[in-house]
Amino acid sequence: MTDPRETQANALLDELQRERGGQLKVFLGAAPGVGKTYAMLSRAAELKRQGTDVVAGIVETHGRAETAALLQGLEVLPRKQIGHRGHTLQEFDLDAMLTRKPQVALIDELAHRNVPGSRHERRWQDVVELLDAGIDVYTTINIQHLESLNDVVHRITGVRVGETVPDAVFDRLRDIVLVDLPPRELIERLKQGKVYVPEQAAHALQAFFSPSNLTALRELAMQTAADRVDSDLRDAKAARGLGGMGVRRGVLVAIDGLGQSEYMVRVGRRLAERRDAPWTVVTVQAGRVLDPQRQLELDRAFALARRLGGNADVLQGGNIVDGLLDHAARIGASTIVLGRTRERPWARMFNRTLTQQLIQRGAHYELTIVSTPEARARARRSWRDMRSLMSGSDAALAVAAAGGAVGLAWLAERWVGLDDLSLIFIVAVVLVAARTRMVAAVLAAMLCFLAYNFFFIDPRYTLYIGARQGVATVFLFLLAALVAGRLASKLRAQVLALRAANAHATALQDLSRRLTGAADLGQVVRAGREAFKRALGMEAWVRIGGQDFISSGVPPPDAKAMAAADWSQRNQQPAGRHTDTLNSSDWWFLPLSDEREALGVAGLRFGEGMRKPGIEQRRLAEAMAQEIAQAIVRTRLVDDLEDARVGNETERLRSALLSSVSHDLRSPLASIIGAASSLDNYAASLSADDRHALLETIRLEGERLDRYIQNLLDMTRLGHGGLTLNRDWIGVDELIGSAVARLQRYQPSVRFELSIEAGLPPIWVHPALVEQALFNVMENAAKFSPPGAAVGIDARMADGAPGSSPGQVLRIDVRDRGPGIPEDERKRIFDVFYSVERGDRGREGTGLGLTICQGMIGAHGGSVEALPGSDGHGTTIRITLPLIEPPPGAAATED
Repeated sequence: MTDPRETQANALLDELQRERGGQLKVFLGAAPGVGKTYAMLSRAAELKRQGTDVVAGIVETHGRAETAALLQGLEVLPRKQIGHRGHTLQEFDLDAMLTRKPQVALIDELAHRNVPGSRHERRWQDVVELLDAGIDVYTTINIQHLESLNDVVHRITGVRVGETVPDAVFDRLRDIVLVDLPPRELIERLKQGKVYVPEQAAHALQAFFSPSNLTALRELAMQTAADRVDSDLRDAKAARGLGGMGVRRGVLVAIDGLGQSEYMVRVGRRLAERRDAPWTVVTVQAGRVLDPQRQLELDRAFALARRLGGNADVLQGGNIVDGLLDHAARIGASTIVLGRTRERPWARMFNRTLTQQLIQRGAHYELTIVSTPEARARARRSWRDMRSLMSGSDAALAVAAAGGAVGLAWLAERWVGLDDLSLIFIVAVVLVAARTRMVAAVLAAMLCFLAYNFFFIDPRYTLYIGARQGVATVFLFLLAALVAGRLASKLRAQVLALRAANAHATALQDLSRRLTGAADLGQVVRAGREAFKRALGMEAWVRIGGQDFISSGVPPPDAKAMAAADWSQRNQQPAGRHTDTLNSSDWWFLPLSDEREALGVAGLRFGEGMRKPGIEQRRLAEAMAQEIAQAIVRTRLVDDLEDARVGNETERLRSALLSSVSHDLRSPLASIIGAASSLDNYAASLSADDRHALLETIRLEGERLDRYIQNLLDMTRLGHGGLTLNRDWIGVDELIGSAVARLQRYQPSVRFELSIEAGLPPIWVHPALVEQALFNVMENAAKFSPPGAAVGIDARMADGAPGSSPGQVLRIDVRDRGPGIPEDERKRIFDVFYSVERGDRGREGTGLGLTICQGMIGAHGGSVEALPGSDGHGTTIRITLPLIEPPPGAAATED
């Protein structure tokens, strides 16, 4: 049972959705000439006097002076000029109205069909777009133009109205005004020429405008207005949580595409409207390929259901009853509506008709069986329908199988001596049933039955059966053949149904798998285009955020198609080919959107000779477009997260740099300022040694400050790829000696133990960079070695590591006697600004020395790594450099 709070919430949500956008007010009449346009203009004039911004978009006065007089004082929008077949026609200018954007727009004749070349095929679609833009619309319509009443009007008047308005448009109206006129007064107005010109009026009086027709249409209009008022009352009471509301249970309408589908859709819509219930139209396909005429009828019925505000689904399965009951349970339907089926006598005898099975198994459902106007016509067409169930190729296959079985049975009897030949004929029936429909299997069973009797049952070559045993054998054979054929045909239908459902699921699964591996927008679009090509055979064009993606060799959409693409993206609805909006192009456009915004649009190009996509293809294309949209959202989210991560990392580095500058650069500056102040204030009283000590302090702290700044500059050059290698030959002992001498000038107390292998060849490197790298490592080791402990430097040749370039490498180890570095932090000491409180990385220093060292050595193709000390104490920093031979005539500079 539905929770009353949920019912109230749904009603409130529906009311809020109706409040969004513009408000629709409909002036409803029973027939032309009752005064709908006059009533609309009268109300507009009153609003104008009250200060409301009212614009007449299009008003048809039909030459009536009293109606035209009401336009005085109202702003009238100029009509749009559209060329069509050498003529210039006038039509409502939708874009001008959207640009003007008044409070209220007057749009006459809601059911009007627009001039070819307009954005929309019907005027009601223009009205929907105005409502979506937040513009209130006043419009007029006659009751015969309401889509769900089309068949009722046809039965009343005998006239099939071609211009109709979906009932879903009426779901958006805020107010309905019934403009009524008694039939006699309307007929009098018609005779006076106030409705049509005299020639048209005379014809209308004989056909449509008869007193009985007008009375019936008047009652229908009143009933429609009353139903709408009653529906609004129920919604208002539900939104306020008042009682007396029934439980909304869905209506399921079953159609088969055999001549009554659209009628059944309209019946289902009216039934659901009276019950204020959601409704769905379905058809069950048993896997067989439908003929084009039947498929076209189903497509039209589904399109009509969507226009009327219902849902449409195609159910795959071999059993119609199971499919209907399962779907009814899934959507929560309480009523199943179906047409009167053609009941075969044998099926009725064994309670196997569709109606009987639904009554037996659908105990919790209300069954509504509708007798359609075409029921008798279908009965008269039974033979033609029977022929349509079996194609010529199926019949030929049945005849060929029977003939083949006769030949094979003759060979088996003559050369093998087989007595029981019935199995051969049963196998032939099973083969036919496995490849064709049930009708062909029955034909094959009958042919095989007759052939088996005629050729192989005594007396042969007659249909007479001499022995009672033979009669039993032949008829048991017929029964076995029919049962086997039925089972094989049913199994084939189930396999085809599963294959169709699996094709849909496989296409979506393949697309999802490809989209999951797509890392950026380009890969997402490429996966989507390939999926559309494989599943639907259509070339795709995709636009995301103003960027176009299209396969090479495929012409892009032209200006007319781009207008449809823009409209589809803006309104988040399909447009283009085989739709009701801008359908003159060769492209079918599907919006790519999430719940918040329109992301872009996908266009599918119809090639030469391609048919209109069926309901299953349309559902697949829309589902694929939704998958692509979700993947686009995911890639955008990944990009946003990456930008956020980079921003956080940048902020962290900035904070570390400021902290480093504030601490490590402030100390030498303070020493320099202090020493300079002492010299300035006490130079006369200081001894020569004191002045020399102060100057030495300034020099040393200045060099220290210079090294910090140089490290920052080197880090910037490494980070921006601006490091240039000016290679030259240099000896290893000269390189190490220069770095040692540099450090000892800064820290004279540091001792070094050098172990340089004899006979080391010179190396082809950038000497200044490699010396700076060695200096940073030595300074780091000296800083954390105990006082008096020597820093060890070992240089020798070694074999290259496995997986690296072949040959020998130069390996330089720098060892200290400090507390060492924990194993889990040895790799992290090369990160920018990383610092630990113990070991070789203390609180002092900018945290850039080893990072710069790694960058400089890495630029030479080498590596730097931290290792534990040889005797368990201290840390060893190992620098490995490949021995590179310059090519003959190579320049000494390389990037």
